[in-house]
Order: sequence, then structure tokens, then C-alpha cells
Amino acid sequence: MSIHTVDALVLNRRDFRETSLIAVLFTRDFGKISGLLKGIRTEPTKFASTLELFSYNQIVFYRKLNSSLHLVSQCDLKDNFDALRRDIVKIGMGSLMCELVGLVMPLEDKNEEVFNLILTCLNELKTTSHPHKIMIIFKIKMLALSGFKPHFDSCVVCNSKILGESKFSLLLGGLLCTRCYHKDPSSRTIFRGTIASILYIEKNDFKNNLTLGLNPEIKKELELILNAFLHFHLERELKSQKVLTRLKEATTLSPA
Repeated sequence: MSIHTVDALVLNRRDFRETSLIAVLFTRDFGKISGLLKGIRTEPTKFASTLELFSYNQIVFYRKLNSSLHLVSQCDLKDNFDALRRDIVKIGMGSLMCELVGLVMPLEDKNEEVFNLILTCLNELKTTSHPHKIMIIFKIKMLALSGFKPHFDSCVVCNSKILGESKFSLLLGGLLCTRCYHKDPSSRTIFRGTIASILYIEKNDFKNNLTLGLNPEIKKELELILNAFLHFHLERELKSQKVLTRLKEATTLSPA
């Protein structure tokens, strides 16, 4: 058993027995881990954090070699992202980031780029007036970094470079050239601007991505394709995405 001090973001938490919590954490140095916090529910002052969802903490934990559940002995809050917690849409977005990372990232597989991406997006959500753009960037970057991304740089079937028309196939996970449309009759047309936006976001850093202009049609198609891709390949609808969709629909339908 070894002791480690690491930065960690809370992806999930649940009660354990009558006194404790089990938290799923994404750490900078060890990737996703599960940690047991003994006695935190009956003696919360033992820890300097309440481990709210998507909070940023520094933890001390005992890493067990024969178990995937490690003992967290200390937890100090670094940022609770209170500015996000005053906005129900931003709460949903922070929750969605945690849910997606929790689903696609394997246990104890270090990925500092993913850690930095979540932290950067959460910090940007504090002040942005375009939160949905942050979520588009996050989903595209997250899929690329986790090796789970759709195939957008050439035809997913024949690997030929696409210069003209193309369609997007959920079933095959990428673009089809005109010669391969028959491989998936349910594939749908896609704007060239949507493809260009995805490739730009994949290849550029977060700061440059913030300057990328997205017209309403491109933004709508990006959200539709990314959500459909995740739903299809995860074989489930993300709970947080379902809530965000309902909030967006309610805002659209409400009178001015």
C-alpha cells in the first residue's frame, strides 16, 4: 500500500453504509479512481471538502494493489465552482462532463490531457455567456482524447479522402463518401461547415477554439450529431444530457 497526494475532480459519489461515502474521482496522476471516505457523513469536519459533484480537490489516498477501492484519508477543497452552481444550465453541463468522463475513461489510466480539459472547461463556464459552445468543444475534445471519436477526416469504409458530398453514419461511426452510401442507408447528410468545425476543434488548443465562429445551423447540427453519436455508441442516453435537452426546450417554448 502506498500513499499519494493528488489533485482530483469529483465525478460521482454515493453513500456507503451509514457513515461513509464512496467517490469516483478523476485524478491528474492516476486517472479515474474509486475512493472510500470513512466517517465523512457523521463527522464531516474530518475532511475539508464535502465532495460536491465536479468540485476540484486535493486528496491524500492509500493506494491498494489488490483492490480498485482505495482509502481517502484527507480531502481539501481547491475550487467548488460556486459560480456554476447558481445557474441550473451550468450545473447540468458540469454534471454532463463528469458523467461522460466516468463512462468513457477506464479505471486508473492516467490521462492528464483529459484532466486539464475538464478543469479548463469548468473554469471557462464560470464566466462565459456561450456555455453551449463550451460543451460542443468539450465533447469533441473528450471523444478525441479518449480514442472514441467519430471518423471525420476520410471515408470510414474505404478510407478515401472526401472532397465533395458526404453523409454521416452513426452505425459505422463516421463519414461516408458517395461510393459508400449504400453501406448505411440510414446515414444522413451533413454540412461541410460542420465537418470543418469538428476537425478544427480536434486539432487546435482550447484558446483558439473559443474564437471559432459557429453559425446557428452549424451549432445545431454539431449538437445533434454529437449527442446522437454518444447515445448510439454508449447504448444509453446520458442522464445529464436528457436534463439539459429538456431545459433547452423549456427555454425555447417559454414566452418572451
